Amino acid sequence: MNDHAPQVIERHCDVAVVGGSAAGLAAALQLGRQRRSVIVVDAGEPRNAPAAHMHGYLSREGLAPSELIAMGRAEVRSYGGEVLSGRVGAVTRTDGDHFRVELDSGRSIIARRVLAATGLIDVLPEIDGLAEGWGRDVIHCPFCHGFEFRDRRIVQIVTHSMGLHTAPLFRQLTDRLTVVLHDQAEVQDAEVDALRAGGMDIRVGTVRQIVRGTDGKLEAVELAGRERIDADVVAIGPRFRVQADPFVTLGLRPVAHQSGLGDFVETDPTGATVVPGLYAAGNVADPSQQVVEAAANGGRVGAMISFSLADEDLRAAARPSANEADWDHRYGGEQVWSGNPNGTLVNEIGGMPSGRALDVGAGEGGDALWLAQQGWQVTASDVSQRALDRVDAEAKRRGLHVERHHTDANALNAFETAAFDLVSVQYASIPRTPDGRGVRNVLNAVAPGGTLLIVSHDLDAMREPVDAPAQNHRFDPDAYLRTDDFAADLADSSRWDIEVKEKRPRPAGAVSASHHIDDVVLRARRRAS
Repeated sequence: MNDHAPQVIERHCDVAVVGGSAAGLAAALQLGRQRRSVIVVDAGEPRNAPAAHMHGYLSREGLAPSELIAMGRAEVRSYGGEVLSGRVGAVTRTDGDHFRVELDSGRSIIARRVLAATGLIDVLPEIDGLAEGWGRDVIHCPFCHGFEFRDRRIVQIVTHSMGLHTAPLFRQLTDRLTVVLHDQAEVQDAEVDALRAGGMDIRVGTVRQIVRGTDGKLEAVELAGRERIDADVVAIGPRFRVQADPFVTLGLRPVAHQSGLGDFVETDPTGATVVPGLYAAGNVADPSQQVVEAAANGGRVGAMISFSLADEDLRAAARPSANEADWDHRYGGEQVWSGNPNGTLVNEIGGMPSGRALDVGAGEGGDALWLAQQGWQVTASDVSQRALDRVDAEAKRRGLHVERHHTDANALNAFETAAFDLVSVQYASIPRTPDGRGVRNVLNAVAPGGTLLIVSHDLDAMREPVDAPAQNHRFDPDAYLRTDDFAADLADSSRWDIEVKEKRPRPAGAVSASHHIDDVVLRARRRAS
């Protein structure tokens, strides 16, 4: 592909996942392992963000929620799945059976299936000082945070009929538990009587505020009339509101939860909603799920979406490559690139004796055509047939011969083994796999004595800063192979000599790109014996 693509407004994939916490990432991981193209869009506002640690997750006990998300993103990206920062404004139908996921940035994603993993929002009662401690010393779940406050002074504020449900659990954790029935909370007398009979301290009154010391530590719960109850932690059961606004345009309507505390999205056992092709997982479908349960649910629903796509492809007698639709779309309109060869290719290869050359990720063929003009026997390879059709048309117009090879660089034995005197990979977008098959396929294609040339953008410079506006994000560079991935394999092999590995200013070539200044260049030679 010649130079960096112009701004891509629309992306295409098998599945768009809206929400990138445990459920969404687990689903994306399942789908990636089924060789499906997945784009996760995450607004970065997980329900458990205020908490320092999460608990009850086997093998991840005590891990910070942010660390779990980072690990999950890395695992999804290791299978070529993308995780984009952004907020989805609406999801609509296209003219066909696909969905259009519209980001607030103005960009959109066209997907065959959509997973709603947007979670919910906890709605706290309006008690002064309560929200400030949420997730730290104001907790709601005895399983999530109770053990850390064992034997401490816990004040449980009950605001609704379900509020007493967890009182026996907190009683097991400490003998210094006080339950406050706030603002005439509607509770069953029999429940209250049973708790009192069990020796529990129960007060009736209106909580006025949460009192903190000058050091910010929680000290007490103050009731109307200035009565204070000493406390180290406050427990409260919030109400909740599911985040389903982006899907209302599809006709999806949350329904009241049986607890009476909020709403949720109804699904069948596969995670499918009433909207065909739209699935839901995690807290958006079950508000009671803890993180480990949300992840498990996401994994299951991801598998069910995989079944759905596989059945659809079977009926169509199709087996599309994961990213083929995305690239075919990019090459479906006007010419994308300048048609010129990349400057680094010209500088590195110009003057080299010609032979057989493989251009991996050839795009519209600027590099392949230039090589053919220099006397090379060229094979242009790309995942997009539309791109290769353009190569063929331009080659015929110029009176050149270029072989075309329609393949995914991650396919098994994608290229002829040890067949090419030059293998050129110019800014190619090859999705990652955990076993590095794409790297191995490219390296294996180089003949003994042949040259490998990898040129990529300086992705560190291209990556958006953490605080960059979400609308800047178009693709996820960490989902694709980098020059360092190839260099690492070469360095571990006795069959290769690395001749050049450096970052350098991008030479004049195809189209100018203000966002791209430097190239990362790797040139290596495979030893003849």
